[in-house]
Amino acid sequence: MTEKFLNESIRQQVQELFQKLDQPVQILFFGSQNGCEYCEDTRQLIEEVAELSDKLSLSQHDLEQEPELSKQYRVDKAPALVIAGRDGEKIVDHGLRFSGIPAGHEFSSLIEALMLVSRGDSGLAPKTRQFLSALTQPVHLQVFVTPT
Repeated sequence: MTEKFLNESIRQQVQELFQKLDQPVQILFFGSQNGCEYCEDTRQLIEEVAELSDKLSLSQHDLEQEPELSKQYRVDKAPALVIAGRDGEKIVDHGLRFSGIPAGHEFSSLIEALMLVSRGDSGLAPKTRQFLSALTQPVHLQVFVTPT
């Protein structure tokens, strides 16, 4: 049996947080069979996370074998995670993506992203919402984190 990424203490802490999940969340995992160093580890980690709440659904996809779906969700590298809402059977894409394995400090960002999507509210201050509503062109925002 493969060793688990999440020990029992972490599993319990995350399960406790997930009791506050409101709406269902869809996690789309995109992997690749072509030289993807962290795909298997990322898949295992996100499976362990998704097991912690019945409000979380996980679907697994291959970047190259499902090019239309990859394009639809603007995923161009593997491993990648799309964190989306659910409205019945409809997936509601909020634009949240994780590239690479969300381990270390990124793990808490993953858990927070799942919580935010489930609440259906970004938690942004009214002043920030007002500023964003005045934007007239799309903005592409990326945050890069490295373990070093």
